[in-house]
Amino acid sequence: MKIIQKIDFDGEKAEAVLAVMRSKMPGEPSWSAVRKLLRGRKVAIGGVICLDEGRRVTTGETLAIYDQPLPPPPTDEDVNVCHVDEDIIVVEKPSGMLTLRRHTDLSWTWARKNLHPTLDECVPRLIGQHAAEKKNSHRKYTKLPKLFPVHRIDRDSSGLLVFARNEEAQTKVIHQFAQHDAVRKYFALVPGKLKDQTVRSQFIRDRGDGLRGSTEDLTIGEHAVTHFKTIQQIAGFSELQCTLETGRTNQIRIHLAELGHPICGDIKYRGKFGKPKIRDRSGIERLALHAAELCFVHPTKDTKMKFETNWTKQMRAFIKKLQTPRQG
Repeated sequence: MKIIQKIDFDGEKAEAVLAVMRSKMPGEPSWSAVRKLLRGRKVAIGGVICLDEGRRVTTGETLAIYDQPLPPPPTDEDVNVCHVDEDIIVVEKPSGMLTLRRHTDLSWTWARKNLHPTLDECVPRLIGQHAAEKKNSHRKYTKLPKLFPVHRIDRDSSGLLVFARNEEAQTKVIHQFAQHDAVRKYFALVPGKLKDQTVRSQFIRDRGDGLRGSTEDLTIGEHAVTHFKTIQQIAGFSELQCTLETGRTNQIRIHLAELGHPICGDIKYRGKFGKPKIRDRSGIERLALHAAELCFVHPTKDTKMKFETNWTKQMRAFIKKLQTPRQG
């Protein structure tokens, strides 16, 4: 699979994806031609497949057109429900799925939303379907449960995440996260060797190029702390265990990029601000970051809840391939 054209959009105003393709592609292709590319799963924006004709491309975004169809977006079938009770739901999210639907997109039609389902939409359907099957109901779904978000993981990351089912449980679990009482450990795959260490920095929303990052001014921003430990070294790469002490947006990705070891498959954070971007030579087709362990105290039963999960099948196959000696 190869990119046959890359478009760095620099328009002053956001434009519809099909309009951008028509104006930027050679020969000004017809509406039907660009629509065929979109519906054929050959278009990505910011590394994420785009199937929505209503998607608007904003300044600074990169649109890529491929010679072969991209994998379809994850759906309900790709979500694994690990635990359900009256207060919490723990699930394993697939890579490529948003945790929560953006507020600006909540008014979309069901058909448009279903092009790119979000975790907060998939999970209630799965729980409702399970409840209907348990009750031998002829209806496909019973009344769908309401979810209360506790935390998020990046769209392109995979792994464990907890939702609350009522406001009291939500408040109690969020408090554990805020007090750093909950344990969150990730697996990451990075190039090179990284010594075991703890990284502390202050995060700001814009480090100078529109991306989040660390600042040397310790009087501003949000404190971010990550602990890194090498699990194994594989053919020029390192598999890491990353433990969050704080949970800032993109925290692990930013800290590793600033250390000079950007996560394999990360198209966003490729090094320190002001330095040349570090090329990704891994050849991987997803972000190599996985929420592998989640531990917290149940909000009403006061019992310790611990969940663990391995890399996804796709990532295990990729790592196994790295471990296999090349012939010749």
